[in-house]
Amino acid sequence: MVLFQLWSQILNTHLQDLEAIRQQRIHHLNSMSGMGIDEAFISGLVEEFYTRVRGDERLGPIFDRVIGDNWEIHLTKMKSFWSTIILKSNTYSGKPVPAHQNLSGVRQGDFDHWLTLFSQTLNDLSSQPEVVEVFMSKARTMASRLESVTTLVAED
Repeated sequence: MVLFQLWSQILNTHLQDLEAIRQQRIHHLNSMSGMGIDEAFISGLVEEFYTRVRGDERLGPIFDRVIGDNWEIHLTKMKSFWSTIILKSNTYSGKPVPAHQNLSGVRQGDFDHWLTLFSQTLNDLSSQPEVVEVFMSKARTMASRLESVTTLVAED
């Protein structure tokens, strides 16, 4: 009987914790949705940003060298990545750090250029500063982390 009561208390505590997590996720999604951030916004952002990357004189060749003809796979992965980071969807299971460790031809300043292009794209797609900041705070953290594990070559 005592063991059953203990088990019941543990189970109730666990269920309460799960409910609290669920409520936090609902609140977060409502907050994001209230700013216009949803899967459709993320999809459009990723599509537009990487269209610009591909046309960028500095970043285009780096991405083309690595991605080649596999842009659809990359775009799907990036949509999942940003959905996981921003909406906490947990749909991304990749490892971005190892994927960037072996990049070649990345120059000092390329990550700053990437951030600038990302910021410009965000500002063109959303007139809300808080939307831009939600993404840019994550993007700056990510760029800093990836830059720290990438071997950079000096600027020309």
